[in-house]
Amino acid sequence: MNDAKLEALRTFTLVVVRNRGHVTQADLDAFYAAGYGEQQVLEVILGVAQKVLSNYTNHIAQTPVDPAFTQFTWTHSGS
Repeated sequence: MNDAKLEALRTFTLVVVRNRGHVTQADLDAFYAAGYGEQQVLEVILGVAQKVLSNYTNHIAQTPVDPAFTQFTWTHSGS
């Protein structure tokens, strides 16, 4: 995969997350122009959904962060 194609994947994923799934036809067209298809749109949605499900579950369960990842721990500024 070339860098431009990978960048298109990153950009599209950010658009999906930041706009909560409300993407424009231009967003889709740019993603398709980079060589992706409808299946990859669904794969991005699946990846985002899995991450949300995992994060919410771990937040509610107060799952401890693995030691290898503690340097990346995020804390809510209101907590």
